[in-house]
Amino acid sequence: MSTERASKPEAVALRCEGVRVRLGERRVLDGVSIEVARGEVVGLVGPNGAGKSTLLRAISGLVPLEGGRIEIEGIARDQLSSRELARRVAVVQQLPEAPPSMRVGELVLLGRSPHLGLLEHEGERDRSTAWSAMERAGCAEFADRALSTLSGGQRRRAFIARALAQDTRTLLLDEPTSNLDPQAQGELFALLRELAGDGTAVLAVVHDLTLAAAYCDRVALLDGGRVIADGQPSEVLTASTVGRVYGPLVSVVAHPVTGLPLVVPATAATSTASASSAEVEARG
Repeated sequence: MSTERASKPEAVALRCEGVRVRLGERRVLDGVSIEVARGEVVGLVGPNGAGKSTLLRAISGLVPLEGGRIEIEGIARDQLSSRELARRVAVVQQLPEAPPSMRVGELVLLGRSPHLGLLEHEGERDRSTAWSAMERAGCAEFADRALSTLSGGQRRRAFIARALAQDTRTLLLDEPTSNLDPQAQGELFALLRELAGDGTAVLAVVHDLTLAAAYCDRVALLDGGRVIADGQPSEVLTASTVGRVYGPLVSVVAHPVTGLPLVVPATAATSTASASSAEVEARG
């Protein structure tokens, strides 16, 4: 399983241009523009309330736009029916819901629904695709278990498998590593990199900036509903930019082997780490 970054991303799969979203009296997104190409993993980072989850909801058609434009594979999102959108974009929400008594295999098989006709039942190909998705997401061993019997991390894997079963070219994930231990986090991002290697465009809200730096081709930093910076992790996650957005109790230091940014609480940073932070800033 390769974790190498994309060197030559393919055509743009997802494009947001000047996206504005208002929820009640508050404008949550204020002119967000971002692109994700096939074969690319893009991390959407930023403090709580920056608008990251709202952007995913806007792309998936769950909230209306006040302004701007969203294109999926060159087609305006508003021109796609719900079924057509689900054939192109799969979404793993931060807090997905399903009946507690539903079994994992049944949940994952729901990912095939956009590909079925009216009153059409799942066939052997659909069941095979669902099983393959469970294997890739690491949840095939508990396919017959009810969701209510799973841990938080196991539930997360099940919903990721459902998204994979949709067999789309664009994948949106909101905090996909929540409730996962460090080993499972690495395995999940390795899977996302594998999917990107197959031509999938991946846009993931990532809370852990160090994970984003380690696994994403690009990161887009949101703050106050706007894109503050968009580029390679070493270009975006600099000491000055992270400090300006997250505050003074966060430090950026260089990984001793890869040189990639490590974002840590400032109280944990030693004087040596602070010196490394300046090196990261200089490279950024």
